[in-house]
Formats: sequence, C-alpha cells, structure tokens
Amino acid sequence: MRVNQIGEFALIAGLKRHFKLDASVKKGIGDDCAVIDFHAGRYLLLTCDMLLEGVDFRRGEDLRLVGRKALGCSISDIAACGGKPRYALVSLGLPPGFRTRDADRLYKGIAALASQFGVNIVGGDTSRSSRLIIDVSMLGIVEKKRLVLRNGARPGDIIFVSGALGGSIRGKHLTFKPRVSEARFLVEHYKVNAMIDISDGLLQDLDHILTQSRAGACIFKELIPRAPEAKSFREAACMGEDFELLFTMGRREAERLCRNLRYRFFPIGEVTPEKTGLRLLDEKARLLDTRRLKGYRHF
Repeated sequence: MRVNQIGEFALIAGLKRHFKLDASVKKGIGDDCAVIDFHAGRYLLLTCDMLLEGVDFRRGEDLRLVGRKALGCSISDIAACGGKPRYALVSLGLPPGFRTRDADRLYKGIAALASQFGVNIVGGDTSRSSRLIIDVSMLGIVEKKRLVLRNGARPGDIIFVSGALGGSIRGKHLTFKPRVSEARFLVEHYKVNAMIDISDGLLQDLDHILTQSRAGACIFKELIPRAPEAKSFREAACMGEDFELLFTMGRREAERLCRNLRYRFFPIGEVTPEKTGLRLLDEKARLLDTRRLKGYRHF
C-alpha cells in the first residue's frame, strides 16, 4: 500500500509501533512536542519541522521570510506546550547552484527571529538537494506544573483561539508571530486543559485535541474570528498555517480569561462528551455538514 492511500496520520501511527520508550519519555509521538523528564521541576521539549520548496513556500518568495517561517514553526510548537524555546539546530538541503547571498538572506531571517525569542542556533548540517529544504530541530523547557498537551480537554471546557484565522497563504504563513507570550501568560495565570497551535486548519487541529482527549465539541460558526485575508469560511476553518493557539479550559477559568485586559482571546465553542462528535452550528443553531471541511494533509 502507498502512503497516499493510507494518509499522513495512519502512516505515523504505523511507524510509531516500531519504537519502545523508556521512563524518561513522558510524551512521545503524537503531540506538538516530545516531553522528556530531566529535572525535578522542568521538562525538556523537543520538536522538529521540515520546510520544502514547492510545499511550504514558493520559489521566488523572500528568503529572509522563508527562514523566519522555518524557525517560527518550531517556536510555535514549543509555545503550544506552554514552554520557552531555547536552542535550535538548522539543517539545509541546497541545490548546487544556490547562491551564497541567498543563503545569507535565509539565515538573516532565522537569526532575526531567534534573537527576538531568545533562541540559540547551535549547529546543523548541509547537504546537496534538488530543491531548497530547511529542517529545524528545537529544544525548549517548561515547568512541570505548566506543561499543556493535547489530551486534557474535558466536557464543559470552553474552546478558545488566540487570533483571526484564514487566508494565510496570502502572506501570514511567512509573517506570523509565534504566540509564546500569549501561551506563557495562559499557563502562568490560568489552568489550561489542552492546547495546540493551528498549523493544519482549525477543524483538523481541534480534531487532534478531541481524539486524544476522547471528547467531542460544539463549535459556533459565527464566533470563529476570520482574518481579512480569508475569502471564505472554509479558509478560516481549514486553510491552516495561522499558527494561532487553540486551547480549552474550564468554564470558571474561561470567565476569568474573558475579563483579562492584556490579551484578547476568542471563545468559539464548548467541549462535549465523545459520543456527540464534532458539531458545527450556524447562526440559527442549525447543524452544518463538516465532511468536506478538511484541513491540510501531506498525503
């Protein structure tokens, strides 16, 4: 069977069975980061992202912004677990004719974002490739009491997003700001039950939370904040690469959060029992068909 027949997530599930993990691994494959126990009060967070020309960015796009995106994706993963990004390795696959001035511009984008978020670029690798490939591996840290994963959503939780969604391909996918400050604000002042960053689309990434939490959800179409660049509701719900936070918390915490004056977060629905599945309602509380609202998948 070919990978495009089984899909990305079935492929990952099949490969996962080859690995046995020791007790130091608190979370392996299946979340925004792997979580490693290394200190009495803190965990290590490990994540990696590979960007390919023609898939994650187009030839001719500003390489400084491409470099920025490459690092930003991994920073966003660390944020989604409530952590702080600290160290990164950057590996490149370069066509033989790639110009050194373009490589320099790529690294200027990486360096600028690294400086902004306190990330140390400590090494990497280079290799010949038929097209530009950028692979980032990142290490972060999080206090044990502040770690948030995807599997903690509970019925009655309110579901929030941290910003407007959709239309990312028209620029935001290269210029987004990883929500580290917002995530740290959340985990330092509130009990967040589950969190993910929106990379593959709102509904698909919400489904990751629901699957791992064994829960359902009721989402209200009119409450989903739509970016000016989004040309349709479908783009807001499915396009992905917004890199906003999607999270859940109990009702009392949600009420407190809505009164905060530092950041604006948008409630879009509620976690429900697993048997209800994921439901999307319009402004008249009519159930909408979500079967064709699919997020991004590589295969």
